[in-house]
Amino acid sequence: MNAVSDLRSGFDQALASLVGVEPMGPVMVAFSGGLDSCVLLHLLRFGTDRASEVFVAHFDHAMRDESAADAEWVRGLCLAWDVPLTIARAQTAPASEAGARKARYEFLERVRAEENIPWLMTAHHADDQAETVLFRVLRGTGIEGLAGIPGAREPGLIRPLLGFWRDDLEAYAHSVGLSWREDASNAALGYARNTIRRSLLPLAEAQVAQGARRSLVRLAGIARENEAAWESVLPDIVAGLDLTEIEEEGGSRLGLSWNRDAACALSQPLQARVVRHLAALAGRRLEEAGTRLAVEFITASRSGSGIELGGGLELRRELDRLVLIAGVSVAPDVPIQIPEVGTGAAEALLGGRPVSVSWEETSDGDCVDEGVFPVAALEFPLLVRGREPGDRIRLSGGSRKVKKILLEARIPEGRRAQTPVLVDAGGRLLWVPGVARAADIGDGEGGRGAEDNGWFKIQIG
Repeated sequence: MNAVSDLRSGFDQALASLVGVEPMGPVMVAFSGGLDSCVLLHLLRFGTDRASEVFVAHFDHAMRDESAADAEWVRGLCLAWDVPLTIARAQTAPASEAGARKARYEFLERVRAEENIPWLMTAHHADDQAETVLFRVLRGTGIEGLAGIPGAREPGLIRPLLGFWRDDLEAYAHSVGLSWREDASNAALGYARNTIRRSLLPLAEAQVAQGARRSLVRLAGIARENEAAWESVLPDIVAGLDLTEIEEEGGSRLGLSWNRDAACALSQPLQARVVRHLAALAGRRLEEAGTRLAVEFITASRSGSGIELGGGLELRRELDRLVLIAGVSVAPDVPIQIPEVGTGAAEALLGGRPVSVSWEETSDGDCVDEGVFPVAALEFPLLVRGREPGDRIRLSGGSRKVKKILLEARIPEGRRAQTPVLVDAGGRLLWVPGVARAADIGDGEGGRGAEDNGWFKIQIG
């Protein structure tokens, strides 16, 4: 056996486990031109006969100077391999990894729908899985998040290389004589993923656990098994709650109703799991803070009362019934990352509201604008995001909860999820525009190192 035959055999087995043994029909490959997607495309084009047709879609995020050259290289390779290609370029470069991912998948799904292609493949591999799990661990994910990148996701997205390591793909590429494009931004440590890939994981394997990557992938598998087990028993548990589906007058809001006494008979940890499951049935994702509020409400509420759980969810008690109402759909937040000192502009999405963000270096340290900071006092990358439970900001009188500050500023409840905050790479909350600015970052006059390092102006609104 060798690198070529091993990978081709394993690739066919992965496809069989994901989509069955029958021919797949047309397949579209999300193709960047990097090692991973080149191997995936080569396997589909020359290493298997499972796909009746292979199409390529390439999205140029316009975030790097060499991205246009990458697109031309992709065009040449697809011409040489006789593969149909669709290319698009972002009109405005995304300012964050999340924004780039959103734009890329919107393009992929649009092309797939236009061409009526049933399957979309991406080239995520085992190293990506390990990095994703560690990234989520560091951000405090739940068990569902530990499951990492799924091998398949509706409608028709599959990742057949998740069982292979980058070393496997590189060995295959060298064996068949593949060349590929290297993304220079992968070496920049200003991005969280790159820091995990190039610093944290190598350090963990050298000084903590030699097989850290494999352990993280194994953890993802355990978490997936745990989630599958829950999915198998939750329907029986929910069946004992006398669950009914309701629709409010006018049919504008869909909700669920269940027996409160039956819910209270469950242990609180089980109540938490059940209410998250019911929120998912209502088309919403319930976060940790909302789950905690829901469990407290289930056990202590009075008839006629209600509580907002976040994410467009409201939980009410009506006599002996609990009612979960899913309000107007709220798109997931899209925060904006400011990677370094420079000039740029982008648009965040917070609580369903677009928020414009622009930044630039300035020599005007006497400016009274609350959005001007001494560069030396900032720890990049900065992040413009929505308020999160537990957020605090250090003011002259001490640390204060942002929630309390917004309440005192009479920000309406419906607008609080749309209120932007600025945080630095260390998690320090610097600024709530129009509401509060941290007291330990300089005030526009003689901030730390201001004369040597200049000033940085940020406008949010």
